[in-house]
Amino acid sequence: MSLTKCHCRIRHWDDILRVAGSLKLGWTPASLLVSRLQAKPRKSGLAKAIQEYGRLQKTLFILRYAEDLDLRRRIGRQLNKGEELGALKDFLFFANDGNIRKHQPEEQTDQALCLSLLVDAVILWNTVRYQTALDRLRADGYPVNEEDLTHLSPIRYAHVNPYGRYRFDLDAGTGDKELRLPSTF
Repeated sequence: MSLTKCHCRIRHWDDILRVAGSLKLGWTPASLLVSRLQAKPRKSGLAKAIQEYGRLQKTLFILRYAEDLDLRRRIGRQLNKGEELGALKDFLFFANDGNIRKHQPEEQTDQALCLSLLVDAVILWNTVRYQTALDRLRADGYPVNEEDLTHLSPIRYAHVNPYGRYRFDLDAGTGDKELRLPSTF
């Protein structure tokens, strides 16, 4: 690293701390900060300092990633969860080959929001089912290893029929009805 870059970071350290504090406290959104720093044709000293600090953090992360097998596994699991979420969205959004074909922005937004609602409903239902099953296991005296729970993912959809019809009686409420769990669960 050149002496100039190092001097730039040191000179703008107080500014960097102010920016970090503003972001942390929610006084300014990150998107606004980035747009302001990138709006000028020539980068300001603060923008350059933040960029250099980011490069330093990225280098440290890459070194940690290369050294730590557990970190690589955790990141791999998180990436797999992202892939699972994409697969669930593809499964639910099967009409028109998964393309939004509406022309009006409002209709496109409605279609995207409906997909988000469906995904959230599947994840919520699976989470409730998992919790009910775990509560039953514990009540029946089966040991539940807390470490094993990190491997559960509510992004499952083999039990979902995307072609079915569903009736929701909002007036019925939830009451104390017991959830129906399939025998394969």
